[in-house]
Amino acid sequence: MIQTIRKAVIPAAGFGTRFLPATKAQPKEMLPVVDKPVIQYVVEEAVASGITDIIIVTGPGKRAVEDHFDYPYELEKHLLKSKKRALLEEMRTIATMANFIYIRQKGPYGNATPVLCAKEVIGDEPFAVLWGDEFIYAKPPRLKQMIDVYNKFEGAVISGIKIPKKKDLSRYGLAKLKSINDDVARIIKIVEKPQPDKAPSNIATHGAYIFPSKIFSLIEKLKSGKGGEIWLVDAINKLAQEQAVYAAIIKDATYYDTGNKFGLLKANIEFGLKHPETKKDLKKYLKKL
Repeated sequence: MIQTIRKAVIPAAGFGTRFLPATKAQPKEMLPVVDKPVIQYVVEEAVASGITDIIIVTGPGKRAVEDHFDYPYELEKHLLKSKKRALLEEMRTIATMANFIYIRQKGPYGNATPVLCAKEVIGDEPFAVLWGDEFIYAKPPRLKQMIDVYNKFEGAVISGIKIPKKKDLSRYGLAKLKSINDDVARIIKIVEKPQPDKAPSNIATHGAYIFPSKIFSLIEKLKSGKGGEIWLVDAINKLAQEQAVYAAIIKDATYYDTGNKFGLLKANIEFGLKHPETKKDLKKYLKKL
C-alpha cells in the first residue's frame, strides 16, 4: 500500500538578512501579506492538501512563529468580551488546523540541515517539505497536485514551475527532464542557477517536495558544497540516481517569492486587490500614483 503523506516540514530558521532591520527582532516568516503572515499561507496550503502534522524547524528569535499558531487565551477573552465572534473563530482556527511540532535547528548551515533535523519526528514515513518564506497560490493547491502525482507514480515529487522568460532562468534550479506527459516528468538532474543558454529546461524545481525517508541518509553523507553549506539539491540529485524523482508541473499557479523585498511588496499588492476590506480603496490609490 502507498503510505499517506500526512507530515510536512517547514524550515523557518534563517536570519532574514534581506529584510533587515525589519527582521532584527521579527522572523521573516512572520512578515505580513495583508493581514496574515507568510508562513500561515504555507501552512494553509499544506492543510488544504491533507497534511495533519506540521513540523516547523526554527532557530533563535523565532518564538513569534510558535506564538502565532498557539492558543492566545488573553486575546480570545478580549475578542469574546468585544463580541468580535468572527475574529475569535478565525484565531481559534489558526491554532487547531493542524498538529504543530517545533524543532530547533542544529547542524551546519545550508537548506538541507533543517530537513535532516526532522528525521526523528518523521521516522520512516514519506513526507513533504515547504519553505516558510515563499508560497504558491494554485487551485487545487500545489501540494495536493504533487500528492496526486505521488499516489500515481509512488516516487519522490518536486513542484515544477514553468519559467516564461529566458532571462529569469539563472535565478532557479532547473531540471533536466524525461517527459512522461504534459503534467509529469522524471527528473534526471537539477542544475542550480545555470546561465540561460546552458539551462537544461525552463522548469524550475523548487518550493515544495515529497521525499521518502531515504533522503535523510543521503543528506547525512553530504559534504559541504558552495559557500560551505549543505545543499538539499545535492541530496536530490543522489536520490534521482537511485530511484525515480518526478517533477509535478503545477497548473494554474502563481508563485510568490516573499523572501525578497519586491516579492513581498508584489504579494501585498495582489492580495490587497482581492481582500474585501482593501481592494476598493487600494485600487483607487494605485490609479492615482
